[in-house]
Amino acid sequence: MASAALLVIGNEILSGKVRDTNSAFLAVELRKLGVDLERILTIPDEIDLIALETKDMSERFDYVFTSGGIGPTHDDMTMDGIALAFDRQLETSQSMVDRMERYSEKPLNDAMKKMAIIPTGAEILDVGGLWFPVVVVENVHIFPGIPELFEKKFHSIADRFSGVPFQLKKIYVRPAESEIAETLNALLREFPELMLGSYPRINEEHYRVMLTLESRDVAYVETATETLVKNLPDDAVYKIE
Repeated sequence: MASAALLVIGNEILSGKVRDTNSAFLAVELRKLGVDLERILTIPDEIDLIALETKDMSERFDYVFTSGGIGPTHDDMTMDGIALAFDRQLETSQSMVDRMERYSEKPLNDAMKKMAIIPTGAEILDVGGLWFPVVVVENVHIFPGIPELFEKKFHSIADRFSGVPFQLKKIYVRPAESEIAETLNALLREFPELMLGSYPRINEEHYRVMLTLESRDVAYVETATETLVKNLPDDAVYKIE
């Protein structure tokens, strides 16, 4: 199965000045595609650290995504770190400069041209109407930190990532988690490959726990769902989705 990791880069995330929503978005979208997001790491804007973590993730996972640090200012160090990770030089991409000139109403200044400096040999992926492409080095896909751009860019290249999607069932139950714990344990003994989640809810009127059953095997998750419903107390199930 395809695996992935996300490296979130930015002092603003670690300080709490900006909230990271890209992690949750990517987790949901990759799961739809059948790719396992196995690690999310947030680090500060430090070139050596970016290089270290990028190289480690690249060697351990099929796909690596970065979020943040590719703008025109002094603290945008992602390209430098990724170049260092793969022992590459940095160069100005003329195709990116040309693209910026087409989209810009003013002559490009040095800050804007900085955004066209990328690691040598990088792959440049067009993203439709967005002027800044997705830059790929080895298996590392470099994304901006701005959520709206991160999401648009991912959707534009999502067909590059594929696996076997998970099948998900949700069961909302009225008993407390402690009342059904042994039933859940028994289910896992019978279906050891099942991914079973149990999430108590405090302020819901009609149910107290949301259960999730996941598998890449449609029949497996359907059979497990039927077994669980059969073994729960009478009138325990509020709703199944």
